[in-house]
Amino acid sequence: MLSGMAKLNEQAVSVGDLLPLALTSYGHFTSMRVGADRRIRGLSLHMERLVRDSRIVFGAAVDTGRVRDLVGKALDGRDGPCVVRVTHFDPAVNMGHPEEATGPQIMVIVRPAGELTPPPLTALSVRYERDLPEVKHCGLFGALHARRTARLKGFDDALFFGPDSHVTEGVTWNVGFIDEDGTILWPEGPVLPGVTAALLQERTEFKVAPVTLDEAKTMPVAFATNTSIGVRALSAIDDRPMTVEHPVLSALREAYLSIPGEEL
Repeated sequence: MLSGMAKLNEQAVSVGDLLPLALTSYGHFTSMRVGADRRIRGLSLHMERLVRDSRIVFGAAVDTGRVRDLVGKALDGRDGPCVVRVTHFDPAVNMGHPEEATGPQIMVIVRPAGELTPPPLTALSVRYERDLPEVKHCGLFGALHARRTARLKGFDDALFFGPDSHVTEGVTWNVGFIDEDGTILWPEGPVLPGVTAALLQERTEFKVAPVTLDEAKTMPVAFATNTSIGVRALSAIDDRPMTVEHPVLSALREAYLSIPGEEL
């Protein structure tokens, strides 16, 4: 058996349960930061993501009430902030007949959370575009290979750009910019729609426009967003240093931290 922190429909996960997922990567997931009060920012958006992605991946519905119940049980007895990953996959998936994977199950994994606003990160630009980027799926090879490439070259992570040289997103985060006028700019392109980015867009004025890699490097500020880190500044893209302190960036952080968590 694997660690008791991983549960498949309330039962401890076995190697046999995970083997089909390991061999095929056919599934989807969402990760949520849970506060010490067991509340989750953007919980409704996370549930919407699971429902939307399950229709695309499995053509099946998701019982979000059941998801909330399983997450709540997985959190019992745990103190402090943590990150919960809910993975939706079919343990009976067959590589030769993926169309027969119509009975997806719910796996919940809990891990400790890091700092909500970690130190600035450096990013190496890497040409890469996700398969089916609108779905938060389990096919992470390309993204993790980009991260490995970046880290081997001394950077913290990778920033993706497409064949048109337009910036899209990071490995596990959305990227945004603040231009010379103090306007928040989200790059237009095929990206995974992040919950943290969506929450910020609900509460701030912004624009969406194509951003080339060269343009990204001339922006005064670049920042990363996801559920684990909130709003994190980029201190460099490739060899181009970025400003890590800015009034608009501070306002973004404050806006995010002021969002009340939702009860499970």
